[in-house]
Amino acid sequence: MSPLAWKALGVSIYLLILIGIGIAASRRMKDLRDYYAAGKGLGFWAVSFSARATGESAWLLLGLTGMGAALGARAFWVVVGEVLGVMGAWLLLSRRFKGLTDRYDSITVPDYLESRFRDESQAIRVVAAVALTVFVTIYVSAQIDATGTAFESFLGVDYFVGALVGFAVVMLYSISGGFLAVVWSDVFQGVLMFLGLVLLPIVGLVYLGGVGEMSTRLSAIDPTLLSLAGPTGWTPLTICGTLGLALIGLGFLGSPQIFVRFIALRDTGEIPKGAAVAFVWTLLADSGAVLTGMVGRAILTEPSDKAEAVLGNGAQDVLPLLVENLLPGVLVGLFIAIVLSAIMSTVDSLLVVASSAAVRDLYQQVLHPEIEDHQLIGLSRVATLGLGLVALAVALSVGALVEGRTIFWFVIFGWSGIAATFCPVIILSLFWSKMTARGALGAMVAGFVCVPLFKFGATALPAVGPYFAELAELPPAFLVSGLVGIVLSITDPAGQERLSETAADLEEAAKS
Repeated sequence: MSPLAWKALGVSIYLLILIGIGIAASRRMKDLRDYYAAGKGLGFWAVSFSARATGESAWLLLGLTGMGAALGARAFWVVVGEVLGVMGAWLLLSRRFKGLTDRYDSITVPDYLESRFRDESQAIRVVAAVALTVFVTIYVSAQIDATGTAFESFLGVDYFVGALVGFAVVMLYSISGGFLAVVWSDVFQGVLMFLGLVLLPIVGLVYLGGVGEMSTRLSAIDPTLLSLAGPTGWTPLTICGTLGLALIGLGFLGSPQIFVRFIALRDTGEIPKGAAVAFVWTLLADSGAVLTGMVGRAILTEPSDKAEAVLGNGAQDVLPLLVENLLPGVLVGLFIAIVLSAIMSTVDSLLVVASSAAVRDLYQQVLHPEIEDHQLIGLSRVATLGLGLVALAVALSVGALVEGRTIFWFVIFGWSGIAATFCPVIILSLFWSKMTARGALGAMVAGFVCVPLFKFGATALPAVGPYFAELAELPPAFLVSGLVGIVLSITDPAGQERLSETAADLEEAAKS
């Protein structure tokens, strides 16, 4: 068989497995609780692998490997932030969150927020659903864009054809099997991602002759590739940039697409085992991604080369180029599947979360509370498809109109929007009984608005603009959201009076 035939075979087998997962999961689905929370019966293996696969996306396989090639050792600050964020979510937040969502019988994050803040106006549910729909569409469109890029880089398939093929497969298994299909596919895809990112840098280091040879080659290209501070040393601007890289991990502390997996856990006894699995996965896979980029830079470029000229914009072609240079055709096909796994495991999860916001949180709970859960399965599938089509349109438009984009920063904007809107509210709701509905609503609106404000407005300011650009939009938006939530809650004595039972709820959740 030709190399191209081996690649096509590997991708075809992978896509058929995903479709089979969707069919199998559809036979286990009986009601809305199954479609959006897998019946709250998942074990730690499924939840930890699914949460990691969902939390990483295309930016890990293409974006972070590209950062490793472009920035060198400095990209390890992302790994530090990821590990801290993931472990904070599992060890500090998940037990309380699981206890409260079980107590309130929540199956979505907006369900939980409305119950926790005793919000009879349903304003929190509406704002949460709108925010999820907007930023999830951006996030999903970034993944679809990455799908087209992956097909183009690995197979030479037209970008738009590749994006459409990947989108079609995700739609098939997500719509048919709902959240259960998403989780099962995430476990399968998470294993592929983990093995690929752990083994590829080892193969590359063996090819080079060891870590010492890699370091020698990188030093000849640019000695600062081996520095945690980068080419300028520890200047105020570098410190801001380093914080921006490390604080990407804030997004794990309450983002709905991750925390809905804690809702789906069988019980809190699964949390310590899930945390251990998540820690090992994150540390090894993320470190492997950075090392893959550094190994690729050492193998594929010469001292006289500019990284982007050889490795693509943002150096995000380093993984496909490295795979082509080191592996036989059958394994190249496997790595195409691994890259697609990173993309699709996030697309499916986000679409189901956005669908739950539209159908469960808006259509049923706000507009038609008389409708029973079992009547909404068909509408949930339609909503999943509709939101996916909108994201597809955005992705194809960006692909046609925006030159020079990188997957990493395209993804980070959507990730930051979701995180700044929800994470401060989730954290405060779990530890501060006097956080009120008014505070929660203000915090969510502030986070939602501040992401584009800090992304496009603050970066244009004289003198301080470059610092905001290096810091990125998530840290300042996260901080403003939290402060707004605290101030509005403190100045809301009437709201605090309505939460007389909340302290007991939090105490019981901490013991669960």
